[in-house]
Amino acid sequence: MNEDDQSPQLTEDERKLFEDLMPEDLAEIMDAGVNRRHFLKLMTLAGGGMLAWQSAVAEQVLTRPLTTVQPAAFNPETIENGVNVALKVNGAAQKVTVDSRMTLLDTLREKLDLTGSKKGCDHGQCGACTVIVDGRRVLSCLTLAASCEGKSVKTIEGIAQGGELHPIQKAFIKHDGFQCGFCTPGQICSAVALLDEAKNGDASYVTENLRKKPVPVKLSNEEIQERMSGNICRCGAYPNIVAAIQEVHGGKAIEQNWLLI
Repeated sequence: MNEDDQSPQLTEDERKLFEDLMPEDLAEIMDAGVNRRHFLKLMTLAGGGMLAWQSAVAEQVLTRPLTTVQPAAFNPETIENGVNVALKVNGAAQKVTVDSRMTLLDTLREKLDLTGSKKGCDHGQCGACTVIVDGRRVLSCLTLAASCEGKSVKTIEGIAQGGELHPIQKAFIKHDGFQCGFCTPGQICSAVALLDEAKNGDASYVTENLRKKPVPVKLSNEEIQERMSGNICRCGAYPNIVAAIQEVHGGKAIEQNWLLI
């Protein structure tokens, strides 16, 4: 008996493959006495057909126009513990609906697309998220957005006015008060608020006489270092940051320090 008259002697793996691909045809082909060569041709055609189908699907996916899926509108009905918050951000009135547990930092970044404020440690330890609320610097990663109802928030995006950099920003550039720049938004917001605090006579831990009637504080390097101690710079640009703040506070140009410290 020649090979063409014999039923295909399938290996166990071939039988399983055929059963997975065409289970309804396995018994019929076995009963019809299809030879092994014919069987292998069928498998090749089946595999080629599957590959062609997958390629066609992939091409359709890749050539399909990109579409942006808009998230469902946030409102108290779709957010657990949702609350409406009205506040001013960089001088513009904003109304947002947030989870009552959502932080100010996440609200600024995710709801208002103000990504200048950075999420560093998310535990209030690094100061990268510092913003100014009603004139006072706060850690936005520890501040609930709901607690800012009716308040005025200033972020790094609102420090410059009318396309003109704030003096602190100019001084940071002049004195290289940064390296990687990740902490810089928080450093600048903190420095801007620090100047107002000193002008109002707010004392710090190193202020010499706490009993004096509040008068503008003359900022020594030690005062600046203490008042900026909540803002960490992992690149170690502290001397340059102090020089930048000192120049703006004193109103006198300070020589740039190019020493590698």
